[in-house]
Amino acid sequence: MKCFYYFKDRTRSREQRSAPLFKELSKTDISATDRVTKSSSSATSHRSIPELYEEKAQNLRVFSFSELRRATNGFSRLLKIGEGGFGSVYKGSIKPADGVGDPIVVAIKMLNRDGFQGHKQWVAEVQFLGVVEHPNLVKLIGYCAVDGERGIQRLLVYEFMPNKSLEDHLFNRAFPALSWEMRLEIVLGAAQGLTYLHEEIEAQVIYRDFKSSNVLLDENFKPKLSDFGLAREGPTDGRSHVTTDVVGTFGYAAPDYIQTGHLTSKSDVWSFGVVLYEILTGRRSLERNRPKTEQKLLEWVKQFPADSKRFGLIMDPRLGKQYSLTAARKIAKLADHCLLKNAKDRPMMSQVVESMKEIIQASDEESDKSFEGNEDDSVDLDKKPDHMGPSESSKRRMTHLAKLGEHVGGFSRRKFMIMQRTRVP
Repeated sequence: MKCFYYFKDRTRSREQRSAPLFKELSKTDISATDRVTKSSSSATSHRSIPELYEEKAQNLRVFSFSELRRATNGFSRLLKIGEGGFGSVYKGSIKPADGVGDPIVVAIKMLNRDGFQGHKQWVAEVQFLGVVEHPNLVKLIGYCAVDGERGIQRLLVYEFMPNKSLEDHLFNRAFPALSWEMRLEIVLGAAQGLTYLHEEIEAQVIYRDFKSSNVLLDENFKPKLSDFGLAREGPTDGRSHVTTDVVGTFGYAAPDYIQTGHLTSKSDVWSFGVVLYEILTGRRSLERNRPKTEQKLLEWVKQFPADSKRFGLIMDPRLGKQYSLTAARKIAKLADHCLLKNAKDRPMMSQVVESMKEIIQASDEESDKSFEGNEDDSVDLDKKPDHMGPSESSKRRMTHLAKLGEHVGGFSRRKFMIMQRTRVP
């Protein structure tokens, strides 16, 4: 999925490798060109992200380039786990901050020095992830910033997410299909992460790049939002929006934002509606290899309204019949609400979370009522003894997660065996 960007590159002196680097950069990189207003100087105003970062910067570790080079066996291609416009991501192993205990497995993002937009994104990630803290947001452990004879080196160190992304499990046939229950739980967690950014922290954060590839999954398939390079602070001083250069990902960016450059939290709500249709259909927001009438997901699903008899035709074939049609209709209606043309008419993410919880509860109750025993091993995960309580239901889901985890990366076993031979200190 292509992204559209407009960024300028900046560099700093080699000697600075600590939090003050970002204290200075924050004055230029989060500038008036990206926002229509700054935080008010009055006593009642909320602090800005740069101000909050100054308070929390000490929580991040500052790594040397040599440390991260050792952590990745010299940035070995065998340890590369991702690549994008920003550069490459490697799996690595670092020592705990106190030097005591077992090494910690991490993901290390290395900025492509030829990337025009990268430096500004890198600063934004450090500042935003240095401030926010939520179970459904990926954790930033630290960073590396060095300017040397070979040019700038900018790296970020995150917690490692072993089960890749929601995008991988929805669209890559090498992965087992996600169950209906897990799809709902994953988008619920993602919605809770967005709610935190929009409504629960001192300085509102607009994520601006919500999509299935940015929803990462931990060892238990718990979702965490990643990649905050495009995030921006929300409007302040009673303003209705911030005005920015238009950036994002085709197929996910809200049309009102693309047309006007006016950014609000409702821009994220639109993107969330797109992902809701992706989990229903198993289709990407944009697929050029399909017939012309089916290439744009949102245009295609309009032919199958949630209340119509034909609605079931949009459902992901990989789900088989293992889903609640009633709940699926409700998800489609929620998605339609998120995708309303007038941004003001779209729900807040906290309202979306409450709707998701109600849909999941109703789906679970419908599943409990309609459940019938089956001796086939392929559906053992769905078996439920009489009077199964919440704890038993939870265990059943965890068993399903474990089986999914066993298959992650199975399509690349040869590469895995090679990586096993590559020791990561």
